[in-house]
Formats: sequence, structure tokens, C-alpha cells
Amino acid sequence: MIDPRRLLILRALADHGTVRAAAERLYLTPSAVSQQLTALENEVGQPLLVRQGRRVRLTAAGELLVEHAKAVLAELERAEASLAACAEGTVGTVEVASFASAITQVVAPAIVALRGRAPDVRVLVRDAEAHNSLMMLLAGEIDIAISMEYTSTLQADARRVTRFPLYTEPFDVVLPRDHALADASEVALGELREAEWIAPLPGNPCRAVAQVCCENAGFVPDITHTSDDFHAVEALVAAGTGVALVPRTAISGDLGAISRPVAGKAPTRRVFAAVQCGRDEHPLVRVVLDALLEHPGAG
Repeated sequence: MIDPRRLLILRALADHGTVRAAAERLYLTPSAVSQQLTALENEVGQPLLVRQGRRVRLTAAGELLVEHAKAVLAELERAEASLAACAEGTVGTVEVASFASAITQVVAPAIVALRGRAPDVRVLVRDAEAHNSLMMLLAGEIDIAISMEYTSTLQADARRVTRFPLYTEPFDVVLPRDHALADASEVALGELREAEWIAPLPGNPCRAVAQVCCENAGFVPDITHTSDDFHAVEALVAAGTGVALVPRTAISGDLGAISRPVAGKAPTRRVFAAVQCGRDEHPLVRVVLDALLEHPGAG
């Protein structure tokens, strides 16, 4: 393996013509330069220099190696510049996992903002439900997770995760247009005790919200259809297959269903960005976090 530090000396010799001049340029002694050039010849197994008095001339092998040295050293310089930019948070890639409505509300606007002020920062987005994004974060698969605060989120891992609040939003009742309560200004959950329900899959915090709120209203919801995609949930409601509780920003309103506020104290979800403890100090992660916090969605 050729030592790149010796390539630097060879390039200096080619540029300045004498061992002494190369030594002065590199702040080394002539003896040290000569030793390094001899070591480089031993590494490549060929003579690189022909000495002519005080000057030296490169052999054909030496000329060839100088051209490679220029390319290698240029790449090393580019690497150093890229690392310096990464350390300053001005270039690099950050992976963010988020559920769909937060991508719309927070992540996409943050990407637009970063394009203006940090164009060399690349954000890779992965669609993931709130409970899955935290698991991905703890596994080191992503840099930032957008998740939601609820009893089934990873409270036990508070020492491993630093959270940054983004926004809080209520859950609304979603009903078919021909439902008896469609004209109500708000809906008490107890009035839906006989309805069939559409909810996310088990393990999704939003399913737990629906179950707990219905139990607090005095009944266990009859969950007959499941989907983690709120767009699909809304379509199933519009098709008349049941009712649902859906976070307000996840309701499109263009599928034929209608939404109404929950009477009384509405259930809410608190959406936050999370990073592994200490990672918020990384300049590159901090740049993306700041952009997310500037676009807190539903607020």
C-alpha cells in the first residue's frame, strides 16, 4: 500500500525540482524528504528519481506516479472539505421517518426551506407509523423520527431519546354522509356505541386512542375493519362500513365522508420529532431539526 503522505512529497519534488526546495515547501528537513522518497521507491518497487547534481529528475515511473499522486491528493482534499462541511452541518444526508400527515404538515415544508438555505443537505424520507419510527430510531436505521405522544409510545426509553414538540391536534369523528349524526355540530362518542368501527392495526397508538376514548364513554368499540392508512380509513367510512376517530390533519375531506369534532374534551395527539440522546448536537442533524421546528404543522 502506497503511503499518501509520501505521494505529497513526490508531488512537491515534481513541482519544485530539488529536494531542498520541496523540504522548505513542506517544512521538513532535506534528509527527511530523501528518506521518504527512498521509502516510496521501496513501496512501488521501482526507481522514481535520477539524481543530477543538486537536482533530481523523475524517471518514467516517477512521472506516472506523480500523475496518480495529483489525482489521489485531490480526492483527499475533497474528502477533507466534505468532512469539514459535514461538521458544519452544510452538507450531508439525514434520514427522517414520519407518518403520512406529518410528512405533509412538517417534513415537506422543512425540505423546501432547507433547499433555500442548505442546498447540499439531503433529507431522505421514510413513511412509517409513529410507533415504528421510534423503533427504527433506536435501531440506528434513521436519524430523526416523527412520532406521537401517547401511553403506548416508548415512554420507558426516555433516557435514550430526546423529543422536540412539533404540534398538538385533536381527533375528529369521521362519519358516512348519510349517518344520522351527519348534521350534528359535534358528536358524543357514546352515541356511536352501536356502530361498527374502523381503526388502525393493533400496536398503532391511534388505535389505542380510539379504544381508550370509547371505553371512557362507556363502551368497547366493535372494530370490524383495520388499516394504518387514514386515507383508506376515510374511504371505508365513506363506503358506509363504519365510523372512525382520525387525527384532524389526516382527514382529506375529499372521499365522501364527513368529519365532526368530538363533544366535550376531544382526544388529542402530541406530535414530536425525536433523536437519540446526544445526536441533537450533531451539526447536520441540528440543521434538519431546526427546519422541522420552524414548520410545526397543525400547531
